[in-house]
Amino acid sequence: MRITVDPDRCVGAGQCALNAPALFDQDDDGLVTLLAEPGADQHDKARLAGALCPSGAITVHEG
Repeated sequence: MRITVDPDRCVGAGQCALNAPALFDQDDDGLVTLLAEPGADQHDKARLAGALCPSGAITVHEG
């Protein structure tokens, strides 16, 4: 699994950081930052963060 984030699409809702704080944070402007690629134990949290992102700024690539 691989994750890409697009800060230009981010609206700063923070759902990613709330639901997967080991993977995502927000910068000083409130925009998404990727902290780490998910380990096998974090795949479900990564998928949830991608699904909850209201702007589609997080893309989870399976495989």
